[in-house]
Amino acid sequence: MFKLDYADGKPIYEQIKDNFKQLIIEGVLKPDDRIPSVRELAISMAINPNTIQKAYKELEFEGYVYSVRAKGVFVASLENIALDKNTEKLYKNLEDAVRELYFVGEDKAKLIDAIEKIYERGNNHD
Repeated sequence: MFKLDYADGKPIYEQIKDNFKQLIIEGVLKPDDRIPSVRELAISMAINPNTIQKAYKELEFEGYVYSVRAKGVFVASLENIALDKNTEKLYKNLEDAVRELYFVGEDKAKLIDAIEKIYERGNNHD
């Protein structure tokens, strides 16, 4: 389904969560699609089920997925995503990145150019 980078400093559960979010946002996973159970994903990726469970709980808290008892975990419609909370977090991450770039002497025009290029590419990750 996706790869994990064990050399990355980001915890595995966050990588799993981020991968699922990307698949949902890009439309690879559609609303009401069933995602693998905690057990299925833990076995296929050889990861502790508690790690998967933590990622799924956060995805559910943020509104990306929902659980149906005895049926599984499903992708939520984009309207259900806690956009205000996510947007606030994304802006905080952006602010942290901009502050760090400023601290290391990065040029403001270069940063603005990078943002404009991202918008020009849109949803393409090439």
